[in-house]
Amino acid sequence: MPRMALSGVMAPVVTPFDRDLQPDPARFLQHCRALLEEGCSALAIFGTTSEANSLSVEERERLLDHLLDNGIPPERLLPGTGCCSLSDTIRLTKKAARCAGVLMLPPFYYKGVSEEGLFRSYARVIEKLPDARVLLYHIPQVAQVGIPVSLIVRLKSAFPRSIRGIKDSGGDFENTKAVLRAMPKDFDVFVGSEKFLTANLREGGAGCITATANVNARAIVQAFHERSDEAQKRIDAVRSAYVKLPMIPGLKETLARRTGNADWRIVRPPLVELTDEQRRLIPA
Repeated sequence: MPRMALSGVMAPVVTPFDRDLQPDPARFLQHCRALLEEGCSALAIFGTTSEANSLSVEERERLLDHLLDNGIPPERLLPGTGCCSLSDTIRLTKKAARCAGVLMLPPFYYKGVSEEGLFRSYARVIEKLPDARVLLYHIPQVAQVGIPVSLIVRLKSAFPRSIRGIKDSGGDFENTKAVLRAMPKDFDVFVGSEKFLTANLREGGAGCITATANVNARAIVQAFHERSDEAQKRIDAVRSAYVKLPMIPGLKETLARRTGNADWRIVRPPLVELTDEQRRLIPA
């Protein structure tokens, strides 16, 4: 089983919908191609920014098939597969076997679950699919279920060939540093915002998986290569504009303007499009 040798800037790709709220595979493919052309090292499809938890298992499978059938290299894809249902997680992870790896949320409906319960959940998937290449997904402010450092250490020790890294979207860089210092060098740490990109790289991290790569990929990729404070300030300025807005509708508003296709504004409920006042805050 090859190592998940990913680093750099990954985009958690936004999912386009048509006016019947159905995923639009052709526009999804077009956007994925554009992001790779802009320098993204890989595409983290079906993450938070992708509205993945508003997609059915079957919809995710069809979209993945469409990308693979139309020339998106599997080694450039990192599908999100973590679901509340263990069987859905196993099914999606098996479906993504050709890809570079998977990005896996912990089961996130039940709150206050024990570390042992989370360990068993991840362990069951890996025991069923021992060739899985898993990037853990820590986003406690959304999932309300985090992945503590002690659990990461335990999982890596139990499944060293399968547990490959983490996306830390917790927004606390002290936690990211704790992970980096606790884990071996073959454990890849990505931050969930380009705000921490340069700091992560300087600490030995692998890069970032960031929502705003959907609209600012070239600049973030440049900052990855430059690793300078000046480049970091430039991407921080863009990020700061979007964090003032509902992120997913804000990104889709920008794509609607850039492409001239108003359907990019469509989000699935319970999300809603930006108000007129919010649209005025979008960077030119």
